[in-house]
Amino acid sequence: MASDSASLEKYLYELPEDRIAKHPLANRDDSKLLLYQGGQIHHESFKQVVDLVPANSLLFLNNTKVIAARLFFQKATGAQIEIFLTEPILPHTEFQQALKAKNTCTWKCMVGNLKKWKDENVLSLRLNDEIEIEARLVDREKLHVTFSWAGDQPFLDVIEAAGHVPLPPYLNREEEADDKDRYQTVFSELEGAVAAPTAGLHFTDDILTQLNTKGVKQDRVTLHVSAGTFRPIKDADFKKHDMHNERIIVSRTNIENILGAQGLIIPVGTTALRTLESLYWYGVKLTKDSTAPFFVEKDDPYKAEFQEIPLSHSMKAIIEKMDRENITELKGETEIFIYPGYKFRVATGLFTNFHMPASTLVLLVAAFVGDKWRSIYEEALSNSYRFLSYGDTSLLLP
Repeated sequence: MASDSASLEKYLYELPEDRIAKHPLANRDDSKLLLYQGGQIHHESFKQVVDLVPANSLLFLNNTKVIAARLFFQKATGAQIEIFLTEPILPHTEFQQALKAKNTCTWKCMVGNLKKWKDENVLSLRLNDEIEIEARLVDREKLHVTFSWAGDQPFLDVIEAAGHVPLPPYLNREEEADDKDRYQTVFSELEGAVAAPTAGLHFTDDILTQLNTKGVKQDRVTLHVSAGTFRPIKDADFKKHDMHNERIIVSRTNIENILGAQGLIIPVGTTALRTLESLYWYGVKLTKDSTAPFFVEKDDPYKAEFQEIPLSHSMKAIIEKMDRENITELKGETEIFIYPGYKFRVATGLFTNFHMPASTLVLLVAAFVGDKWRSIYEEALSNSYRFLSYGDTSLLLP
C-alpha cells in the first residue's frame, strides 16, 4: 500500500472524453490561457500573453524537433507491423549524427504486432522509384531494428518520406495534413523528439518578437521528448514509477543567462523545466565529483548525499567544467522525477498545458503549485478548456 504522501489516487480527476482536444485550433494563439498568479486564477486568451509575462522574465524554450517516428510495414500475409523509433543505437547514439546515417542504421524501437514478425522475416517498404527501406529485427529482447536502404539519402530524409507524425495515443486518430506542421513548435530546430513539447505549440513568431520587444529574454535548451512521457503510472505508490530517460543539450549561454537572470525564470513546458532542474542537480554532483557524467537519476533530488547548494554555486561548477574541457555545450541524460515535496531550484514560473489524470506531469504541476493544482484543473474543466497536447494552456506564477 502506498503511503498517503505518495498515493497516486490523490492525483486523479475525471477527464471527460469531449474535453480532450483531438485537433489543433485554426491558429496557434487562438487557445485559452489560465493565469495562476499570487494564489488567484484568471481566465485569459493566449493572444494576451505578452501583457501577462512580467518584464525582465527569462523564458526557456525547448527547441527539439519531432521526427516522423512511426513506420508502417506490410507483411506478405497482409499483417501490418508498426515500428516506432525511440532511440538510435548504431552507427551513432546521438540523434543528430544518427539521423545523418546513410544506407544502414540500428534503432531501439517499439513494435506493434511483434508476435507476427519472425526473426527471419525482412520487412520492406517502397516509397517511390528511388527509395525502398528494409527492416530486420536484430534483437527481439532489446527491440533493436536495423534499417537499410539504397542511395545517398540520410536516414532523416528516409523517415520524412516514409514515416508518420507520432501523435499521442490518446488522440486515437490517424495523422492529418496539418499535423506535420502543427505538432511542431515554430522554434523547433534539433530533430530527435517523438512527442512535441506541447506548451510551446501556442507561440507564434509574432508573439515571440513582441515578448522580446517588451524585454522578456528568450533562450533555448534541448530535451528530446521520449515516448516514455506517455507511460502511465501503474503503481499506487507513485514513487515506485520507473521514470523514463531523455536526452538533453545545454549551452554555456544557458548557464550564463540563469546566473544573470534579473526576473522570473519561466520554462515553456515541463520538458524545459525538467532540463533546467536537471542542470541544477548536475552542478550539485560536480561539486562532489568534478568528473561526474551528465546523468541525473530519478531520485537524485531526494538523496541525502546531494545536499542543497545555492543555484549560483551549482551553475558555476558547470562553468568550471566547461572551462576545464574547453567546451561550450553539454550533452547528457535525465530521468528526474518531480513530484509533490520537490523544491524547485531554477524555475520560478511555468507555461504548461493540462495533463492526463494521475500522470507524472500532473505530479509535476502539483509539486509546482501545491494543493492548488486541483482548483486550477477544476476551473479549467468548468470553463470549457481543451485538454492535453492540442489543448489550451496555463501560465503558473505561484
